[in-house]
Amino acid sequence: MAINNINNGLPKNPVDNGKVSQQNQTQQAQQQATAKSATAAPAPRQDSVSLTQSAQQLNQVQKKGTEAPVNQEKVDRLKKAIQSGDYQINPEVLASKIAKAEAEIFGTK
Repeated sequence: MAINNINNGLPKNPVDNGKVSQQNQTQQAQQQATAKSATAAPAPRQDSVSLTQSAQQLNQVQKKGTEAPVNQEKVDRLKKAIQSGDYQINPEVLASKIAKAEAEIFGTK
């Protein structure tokens, strides 16, 4: 059986072994780079936290509250007075102290 029209009748080009070798090396280098990047562990993600200014101020107030000295003698005396019913509240003094505290907190006078 005869095969006609191989390569459309064009002459066969000679093989350039140097060029083939260079192409093979390039392909191998690309495959190795792909393999390395696929097996390399990604860098660990760094988590971070940032607090708003209000949260920072609240944190400072809480720290000051826990560090404040406590007059345990006065606390015990007030507890006994409340439990016995002897503790009297002056509504005018209480109202003025609340107003003063609000003025300090909210900046109004």
